[in-house]
Amino acid sequence: MKKLFKSTVLLLSILCMSQHIHAQETKILVLIHSDNGGTYTLAQEVAKGIESTGKVKADIKLVKSSSNSSLKDIPVATVEELTTYNGIAFGSPIYFGNISTAMSEFLSKTVDLWSNHALEGMPATVFMSAGSGAGKELAIQSFWNSLAVHGMILVPSGIMGNESIDKTVPQGNTVLGTTSLASLKNVERPTKSERYLAKIQGQNLSKIALALKGTYQSSLITKGDNQEKNIDEVLKEKKIELPTVPQPAGSYEPYVRTGNLIFINQVALKNGKIVNPGKLGVDINEKQVNEATRATILNVLSVLKDAVGGDLNQVKKCVQLTGIFNTKADYTQHADLMNVASNLLVEIFGDKGKHARATYGASSIPVNSSVEIQAIFEVE
Repeated sequence: MKKLFKSTVLLLSILCMSQHIHAQETKILVLIHSDNGGTYTLAQEVAKGIESTGKVKADIKLVKSSSNSSLKDIPVATVEELTTYNGIAFGSPIYFGNISTAMSEFLSKTVDLWSNHALEGMPATVFMSAGSGAGKELAIQSFWNSLAVHGMILVPSGIMGNESIDKTVPQGNTVLGTTSLASLKNVERPTKSERYLAKIQGQNLSKIALALKGTYQSSLITKGDNQEKNIDEVLKEKKIELPTVPQPAGSYEPYVRTGNLIFINQVALKNGKIVNPGKLGVDINEKQVNEATRATILNVLSVLKDAVGGDLNQVKKCVQLTGIFNTKADYTQHADLMNVASNLLVEIFGDKGKHARATYGASSIPVNSSVEIQAIFEVE
């Protein structure tokens, strides 16, 4: 028994250390909407610039899924995950001197982030793909207005790299951010010079993100308001509805309580059916796994509420989350998938929802669920 206890303590220590190391990673999100791939090409160059120092990782994600063959496999971002990054590079086509409709719709969903000061102090930069080039500065400035309301640190391009571009070809660069003149005929777009400027823009954002890291609170909940509120009121305010407690499919219990600890395991079951069943990258995409992950953590919370007699205010701490995802052997972004569950717990419980965490990939999961979550909570 002593050996088992020591082994358990060692395992938990390793998991906590792994979570701490992951938390130290510097990541920048390259968040885009692209119609025909021009903005995506610029995004790839921005990402190369971000990663050129070897100290920062770049993730390219869409604000809306696309059927374009060059874009259909790019993951779709969630609003909740924005706070997990150390900087964001926004990319969009220019629609009549403004942000694209899809990007504008995504930004309209960030009201909760704004009201919780969640993006204040985070660096951001903007690049865009134009048609004729008319209104490109106006479009970037309109983008900046939205980001400034969030209190983000706006990172312009200035004249960096201008001395090295091909001045015989019309370029879309501005001092505010790189753009591409997508409609000009007989010229590859984005041009070599535009791609070069986009890469420099990424390098500059990477440098500033590294310098600012740790100087601001990048968290969905920054004031700890929810720690003082009734959890039922928080759920109502955020329009989060917990499902019916899933019933066991075998000789086991939905939860086990020992002392002040509650242990729960759940899969993506909703209304008697698995949400988006299958393997990521084969049957389903990352957006669908994110939906399944949210359904799974809501099941965990439903069971937890039952375990505490219907009073979630008895929860003192989420101690540990373990996410297991049904993925191909070469998939490595499990932690990003698990952020959906982690962010939701912090959104509901504030600091009480912050936890140690582990994520794994599996070749299969029972009942063909794309995700399984194991959770440990401390309660009163």
